[in-house]
Parts: sequence; structure tokens; C-alpha cells
Amino acid sequence: MRPAVPLPAVPPPAVPPPARPVLLRGTDRAALAVALVDRLRRAGLPTGLTETGDLVHALEVSPPLSVDALYWTARVALVRRQPDLAVFDQVFAAVFADAPPLPLTRTAGGPAARRDDVHVPVPSRADDVSDGGGLPWATRPPVVAPAEPGDEALHLPERRPSALAALAEQPFEDLDAAQTEHLADALRVTLTRWPTRRSRRHTADPSGRRTALRPTIARARRTAWEPVTLVRERPVRRPRRAVLLCDVSESMRAQATAYLHLMRAFTLVTDAEVFAFATTLTRLTPALRHASAAEAVARAGALVTDRFGGTRIATNIAAVLDSHHGNALRGALVIVASDGWDSDPPDHLAAAMARLRRRAHRILWLNPRAGAPGFVPRVAGMAAALPYCDRLLPAATFHDLTRAAHLLQDLTAPPRW
Repeated sequence: MRPAVPLPAVPPPAVPPPARPVLLRGTDRAALAVALVDRLRRAGLPTGLTETGDLVHALEVSPPLSVDALYWTARVALVRRQPDLAVFDQVFAAVFADAPPLPLTRTAGGPAARRDDVHVPVPSRADDVSDGGGLPWATRPPVVAPAEPGDEALHLPERRPSALAALAEQPFEDLDAAQTEHLADALRVTLTRWPTRRSRRHTADPSGRRTALRPTIARARRTAWEPVTLVRERPVRRPRRAVLLCDVSESMRAQATAYLHLMRAFTLVTDAEVFAFATTLTRLTPALRHASAAEAVARAGALVTDRFGGTRIATNIAAVLDSHHGNALRGALVIVASDGWDSDPPDHLAAAMARLRRRAHRILWLNPRAGAPGFVPRVAGMAAALPYCDRLLPAATFHDLTRAAHLLQDLTAPPRW
């Protein structure tokens, strides 16, 4: 007989280590985080959506294994300031103090019929959360009223302009002094740049088209008088001068203050000369350069002695041309703000505008009635001056003045009516 072969010893089956109890297994982490944040906010701790999202993400990345781990996870995610620690500790202790050592422990497989309110009682109403008890597994919004079926279509919200934009659309006579000054400040901010002109001076520039002879010859001394390096130059551009004529007669009573604010904005941006006229001509440039807008307009109003009287446009334009300020009109941007009502004969105004056209670079006429529907320049003075103007612009609101300021910043388009 063959000898019996001993069988190999079979090791006993390995006993798996006891599963580590996992806190919050199978629970809605987002609902728990929102409910905890709601309790903290009710207690006075300033927590928002960012902190709530951080807590939900932390619970998902590293699920806590104990109440202590949950405490530190929530504390790091929700507390941003040292004084808030006392409030957080008080709320957290009120929520989890009466619970067992592992209040939210679930088995790995979970019971067959699992209940959500075994360890933490779920309040019957959402308002009962602040009255005591634990946190609900799901936060339901309170029912205010039953939904009523309706046949109304879905309406999109209407986009309304801001308060400043709404005021800019109102006529000048509907604005008070504070609103006018506020809109004038906004208008001054829009004048960020100004048209320039080519001067006679030149400056060195590698991208220039002209060769600077003296610097080029000076550098040629180093290379046996051979112009190896050419120095380029370009003309220097200066801001174009502006001359502004504002009508302050009786027919322009509502627009005079707003136009003076526009003139002041021009004096702060560029080299501008401002004149006001009714029956006589008054220079307002020094007064409008005051730092305070209200003080500048007040000083300008005090200088005009014939304010809200008659109108002599032709006489005053001729006075500017014949004065020592007439040279300031050469190559300048001339802006006339008037409704065109003139007591002078139309042929006198046409002759004055012809002289002005030969000196000025561009002539723009601001008329508060030009924006009205069906406007036709049938007034004798406006009809006589129109052929010599490059632009006729409406100026009944601050919105019109802003559009005019934007047009002044870009004068490359050909003249059009």
C-alpha cells in the first residue's frame, strides 16, 4: 500500500476587518449643508453661497468619519472670521449635542427598510428647524398658497434705463438745478479726446515719413559723412481750437443753462473761447474755467447783462470777426447754439456766416428744435445760416448734447445734413 500523503493545512478563512462606520452615508449632503447654513444665518453668522458650496464640495471629496471630522470640515468651510467661532460652536453643539457618539452612522449595505429619522428627528414644518431638534435630510420650501392655473403667457422683464439715462432723455425745462449739474458732470466725462490739427513743429519718430536733415547729418559725422542712419520725424499734432457762441435770449431761456455747462466742458478739455450773445456779445471764457460747475455758471450768468432779451445773431458774429479774438477763428471748430430766431435781416446773417466759413475749419449749429418730428428750417435766420454750416444737430436734451460731443470727437465723415 502506498503511504498516506498528508494533505496541506488549509488556513482558516480570513475574517474581514470590521467596516469603519461612515458618517452621513446615503444622505443628501447638499440638503444637510443648506440646512446647517440656514441655522447659522439665523444665529447671525454671515455665510453665503460660496461657503455653502465649499462645504458641499468638502463633504463630497472627504466624507467625515466622525462628528469631530464633520465639525472641523464645517468650521474650515463656513467660518471666515475669528469672532464668528463662538456662534458656530453654539449652533453646532445645539444640532449634534444630544445625538449618540455616531449619530448618522449607517451600515455598509444599509438596512432593508431604511428610515431617515432614526437618529435625527425631522420636523413637520420647515419653520420648526429653528425651534430645536436636528437638521432635516431634505429642506422643503414652505407652501405659501396653492398654485392657480392660468392662461397668461410668459412675459419677459422689460429692460429699463438707469436713472441717469432717463433724466438725459428729458427736456431741459423739466430738470432742476441739481439734475442739470449731475448730467453736466456726466457729459464732461464723455469728452475724453478732442480733434487735433497738424502743427508746424516736428518731432523724431521712427515711423515718420520725413527725414530730419540736421540729426541725420550730425550722425553722419561718425561715418565719414556717409548718411548710414536716417532719422525720421513726423509733425506734432495739437488740439484744435474751439470757439463757442451761445444764444441766451428769451427764446433760449430753457436751454441756456445746459448749453453753458456744455461750453464749460469744452473749456476744460481744449483751448476754447466761449461767448454768450443776445443783443450784445459777452466773453465768458475766464468765468467758465472755475473749478465748481455751479459757481462757473453763476459767474457767467452775472456777466451777461442782456440775458433773456432780444436776439441779434448777425451783429454778434460780425463782432467776433472784427474783434481781436477774430484770429482765434482761423482753423477753429466753431459751434453756434441757437434756435435761429434773429432780429437782424437774413442777408446780414448770410454775409456774416460767409465770412465765418472762410476762417473756420468746421461750423456746427446746435438747434433745440431740430430734433422735433417734421422739423424744417423755415425761420429766416436759420435758413440763411444753414448753407454755411457743416452740421445741424438737435440739442433739446442732454442725450442730444452727448451725441453732439461724440460727433465732435470724430469729424472724419463728410458733411451731411
